[in-house]
Amino acid sequence: MSSSTDRPDGDPPEAPGAGSWRDTFRSLPRPVRLTSYLCVLVALLLVAGLVTVVVLVRRPFPQVDGTVDLPGLSAPVTVVRDGNGIPQLYGDTMGDLMQAQGYVAAQDRFFEMDVRRHITSGRLSELFGSTTLKTDEFVRTLGWRRTAAREMALLQPRTREALQSYADGVNAYLSTHSPSHISVEYTLLAASGVSYEPEPWTPVDSLSWLEAMAWDLRGNMGDEIDRVLDLAGHTRAQVDQLYPAYDYDLHPPIVDQGAVVDGVYQQDATQPGTRNPERPAYDARARGELRRLGRGLADIPQLMGKGSGIGSNSWVVDGAHSATGAPLLANDPHLGVSLPGIWMQIGLHCRVVDRQCPLDVSGFTFSGVPGVVIGHNADIAWGFTNLDPDVSDLFLEKVRGDRWRHGGRWLPLKQRRERIHVHGRPDVTIDVRSTAHGPILSDVSDQLREVGTQAPVGGGRPDGTSYAVSLEWTGDRPSRTADAILGFDTAHDWRSFRRAASRFAVPAQNLVYADRAGHIGYQAPGRIPIRQSGNDGLWPSAGWRPENDWTGSYVPFSALPDVLDPKDGFVVTANQAAVGQGYPYYLTRDWDQGYRSTRIRAMLTSAFADHGTVSVADLTAMQLDTSNPMAPVLVPYLLRVGLPRGYYAAGQVLLRGWDFTQPADSAAAAYYNVVWSDLLADTFHDELPRAQWPDGGDRWMAVVTRLLLHPRDRWWDDVTTPQRETRDDILHTAMVQARNDLTELLSRSTSGWSWGAIHELDLHNQTLGESGNAVAERLLNRNGFEVGGGDAMVDAAAWDAASGDFRNRFHVTSAPSMRMVVSLADFDASRWVNLTGESGHAYDAHYTDQTGLWVHGQTLPWAFSPAAVRATTQHTLTLR
Repeated sequence: MSSSTDRPDGDPPEAPGAGSWRDTFRSLPRPVRLTSYLCVLVALLLVAGLVTVVVLVRRPFPQVDGTVDLPGLSAPVTVVRDGNGIPQLYGDTMGDLMQAQGYVAAQDRFFEMDVRRHITSGRLSELFGSTTLKTDEFVRTLGWRRTAAREMALLQPRTREALQSYADGVNAYLSTHSPSHISVEYTLLAASGVSYEPEPWTPVDSLSWLEAMAWDLRGNMGDEIDRVLDLAGHTRAQVDQLYPAYDYDLHPPIVDQGAVVDGVYQQDATQPGTRNPERPAYDARARGELRRLGRGLADIPQLMGKGSGIGSNSWVVDGAHSATGAPLLANDPHLGVSLPGIWMQIGLHCRVVDRQCPLDVSGFTFSGVPGVVIGHNADIAWGFTNLDPDVSDLFLEKVRGDRWRHGGRWLPLKQRRERIHVHGRPDVTIDVRSTAHGPILSDVSDQLREVGTQAPVGGGRPDGTSYAVSLEWTGDRPSRTADAILGFDTAHDWRSFRRAASRFAVPAQNLVYADRAGHIGYQAPGRIPIRQSGNDGLWPSAGWRPENDWTGSYVPFSALPDVLDPKDGFVVTANQAAVGQGYPYYLTRDWDQGYRSTRIRAMLTSAFADHGTVSVADLTAMQLDTSNPMAPVLVPYLLRVGLPRGYYAAGQVLLRGWDFTQPADSAAAAYYNVVWSDLLADTFHDELPRAQWPDGGDRWMAVVTRLLLHPRDRWWDDVTTPQRETRDDILHTAMVQARNDLTELLSRSTSGWSWGAIHELDLHNQTLGESGNAVAERLLNRNGFEVGGGDAMVDAAAWDAASGDFRNRFHVTSAPSMRMVVSLADFDASRWVNLTGESGHAYDAHYTDQTGLWVHGQTLPWAFSPAAVRATTQHTLTLR
């Protein structure tokens, strides 16, 4: 035995039975030791993997402090960011500010910009393979990028210079960052086998996105298709029931004063008589063929991202009705939900504002587009809602070989060939054919080609003649909308604002206006076609009849509705009719039904009656109003339905005393909306094609309001049963179904019901976030925000009653993409909030840092003055 003096370290002898952990481990059975080694190895790999993921995710985060060299600047530009990462840029020239804006946009959201340009140029398949091929074919057929390229020559030199400077800033960022340092999405694409290096940004890339927005807000093309499909098995009168006329008595138009006199809209003139209705101009055979054609076209709007509930609210109040003594302006555009959100917030400030450097502006913009799209400068504020005029028509064409029929002649089709690169597959080549009306959409897919082939013309004579469908659309013509955006940014009064608005061609918008001098106003801009008498814009037209052609002229800007300092002291726009029935030009008949605008007007007039004025806080509260306009109409009928006591009557009990609002915690709103969904299905699904099932929005509210007055109307009958159902049968069935549905979705007890529990906001990355790759979706998406609101409400968090996925039917499809209220008395007292956040980088602090505020109806202070911006600054980056 060894003594302590024999131990080299002088440690005392080990206690009896004790040994080192190594000896103990070695004494374990070999399988146990191997398992332990494996567990340790897996743990180390998991830690290493986690560290790697964290590094890859954080690597693209932008540098927000210090100094960065930006070649081409004439002087340093300072980029300061507040606690939400919102940048305010300060420079000495307009070119410097545009270049810096491009650099900052690339820092925060280049992958989004890159995907957008792939969408607008029909090149998504380069990145995402054959799953996006149909979208690429459709966009190539429309030729968005070709149109954008033709616009460059029309723009003012200042605008072209701004677009180029912006592109220079983007490219300066790309030149110093590899794909994995630009965005984690590029890393995910590389892991899936896509070898890709972003190409330089160009001014046409910026202009192309304006084309996409014009398409998304183009008007009533979907209704043209639906009207024809709805004719199957129904009379024209029955179809007209599904497209109710706008009720001018219940829902006042935006401008309810003035008339067009000698081609100029004069707000104090008297309106002339109503315009004569136009007649349909196609025969029964054409209607039958169009019915089949519509089935093939039904999915195209969904490919383009246009969803239920697209709309917007904006209103402006003069100083006499404002608590500040100066105008207040509110705006919240409703668009499809996505991550990142559609808008970026930014400020662009010349250190010395003069003719050479005229920018001192702050607001919301699109990534990839220079300037500010909605917001205010030092003199004026402005907001947008969609005017939604009818700016597109479908034409049924007679085609034989490479020629098309027009009048008594066979004319040559215009043709071009497009090659589409598809990741993982050979290139695809498509031939794009066009008539004088526009591109032939029925060439887009095999399904539509088959429809055209199967549509014989002229009694089915074997002469090779078939139908095709073309689209005439104002967005297919180059415009100067980019000039208008920079014009708004630098306007200083009503005249200069209207001058900028005159260049805003597509998409046509309602513009509300306020200035520091105390004026408020409204202007409808846009390129709106003048049709010949044979074309009413409501139905697809026979393209071989010259009387259906557009005239080639547009409604003059001077004749479009406008008003300065209206007699009411306020203007409300929410996609309702822009002007009264006496207006001599045809804008559209497919207006929003006007529920939101009427509710906003009612809230304003009530506030004026109670308090005399409204404040910034009042307007932000109005933006959150969840009053359901259909509930006061429908609930009295539901309360009269006899239901068994207990289980089935429990939902009905919730409706007694309900105030018809839809906050997220409302059990009554949950029950009501499920009843509404089931009522629509029980009433219309048996007779309408799947693509035409009701989405539950404002049009369907107007339809059902009228049907409720006629309990034995044919639409109530379920044609799949032998008996004839009435209104009360359908209401009873819907209430019973809704009770069972909510038991399945939420709880047997009504105490477990809430509207927000089924009306969730899911924010998805629109490409990899929908890829089916669980890792990418977990990394990029943010789900499960419980929200209130709904269709046709001021807080327009819409859902789609036509969705086939019942468990997700009530999830939000479109929503207020941002909210802002501008105080013209003190810009620093203004408020704003974004749906998501400033950043497009997953796990960046500003990826969704504003979503929680948005969900809970909160807003951020909107600093504008140099002192206010300094007080909120948390990061400063100098570009030199």
